[in-house]
This record gives sequence, structure tokens and C-alpha cells, in this order.
Amino acid sequence: MTLPPFLTSIIEWLRAGYPEGVPEQDYVPLFALLSRRLSEDEVDQVAHTLVDDGDLPISKTDIAVLITKITNEMPLEQDIDRVRRHLETGGWPLTGPAT
Repeated sequence: MTLPPFLTSIIEWLRAGYPEGVPEQDYVPLFALLSRRLSEDEVDQVAHTLVDDGDLPISKTDIAVLITKITNEMPLEQDIDRVRRHLETGGWPLTGPAT
């Protein structure tokens, strides 16, 4: 799948924030944060790229379940803060209103 430049830059930011890959406990808060900035389709594209490239060692079905879980149950604020710190390290623009 060829991603638009904007989503490619998000993948690069995620890899900078998680150079060893995304740990399991960060999946839900990560996608919750991404969904504040990206459309559902864009979150899907990012998730599938991370799975395909081995940055998320889970299946595409697991990703779909996690994304559904986000819409039903938001993660704890401490989890969001932990993931936010990782993403800010990689340059992810988390301040300001969602676009």
C-alpha cells in the first residue's frame, strides 16, 4: 500500500518515538491519540502499515478489534500520557485542536 506523504511522515514519527517497535500496552492509547488527529481510514492505513512492516507484532484482525475498542472504551489518562511522551520525542504534534 502506498501512503500519502502525510501518513508516511506519521509512520516516521512513530518509529522515532518507538525505535524498538510499539509495546503491547501502548497499542490502545496510541490509536486513541492517532484518532484525535486522523480520520478512521487514515488510522487504519497507519495501523496496517505498522503491522505489515513488523512494527506492531499483531495481526490486522487484532488491529481492527483494538480500533473498535477505542470507540467503546478510552484508555486511562496515564496510558495516554505515556504514549504522548513517546510521540512527542519523535516530533508528533499533539498540542492544539485536532485537524
